[in-house]
Amino acid sequence: MDKPEVTLENYEAVYAYYRDHRQNRVLAKLAYASLYAKYRPRIVYADDAKAQLAGLVKSGRVLIIAANHVTHSDQYTLAATAWNTPLRRAIGRTRVLAKDELFVDPDLHKKVDMMGGIPVFRSKNYGLRAVADAGRLMMDISAERLCRGDNLAIFPEGTCNEDDPTRLQHINSGIGHIAKRAADRGVSPVLLSIGISYGPDAHGPDPENVKSASVFVSEPVFDLPAKPMDIAHVVQKDLQIAVDGAVAAY
Repeated sequence: MDKPEVTLENYEAVYAYYRDHRQNRVLAKLAYASLYAKYRPRIVYADDAKAQLAGLVKSGRVLIIAANHVTHSDQYTLAATAWNTPLRRAIGRTRVLAKDELFVDPDLHKKVDMMGGIPVFRSKNYGLRAVADAGRLMMDISAERLCRGDNLAIFPEGTCNEDDPTRLQHINSGIGHIAKRAADRGVSPVLLSIGISYGPDAHGPDPENVKSASVFVSEPVFDLPAKPMDIAHVVQKDLQIAVDGAVAAY
């Protein structure tokens, strides 16, 4: 299938393409390794998190990876983290929800595809009613990828936190709907919260050139509630604990 133009008007073709898209795993691993060499996050684990995560990845249990969103470098920090954690084994079978603007420039589009990106059309750009159908299809595709054995990485705040990076913004029910749709298909994903902190001056004069982050990996949450909003509440609480851990470790 030919790669479609990523536009809201073309969302059906976009998600038909990303339903099956696979990147080259060798190139993806090289890219993740390169990002680790550049960003070198300092990684701290909750008590038994590393061992539990290694077991989950080895067994093939699917993960929803939730990270806070502080700067435009977060996706690179998260990729660098994956390279230096048990998540390295999952490179090439992890999808990353990414804003549609990243798919406009052809060179950047190619890079985001290689990192496993799936476009998201955000209501802040188009309006809630305009993106409703695209959003439902995106959640269906995300749940389907989980059922096929892929992990899914999400920045559930939806936009960079430019106010107080130590406190999560409100997380809506989108992440819960994806988890529930996967569960309805017979696959129960495990939540893995990853907190990121660049220190008190994350939004300095050059936010595109942030310094190395501290990253806190929480213990996986195996049993998620049945309702999407209740799942979102669990994510809100667990991810805030991870952010607190990253801030404390900075």
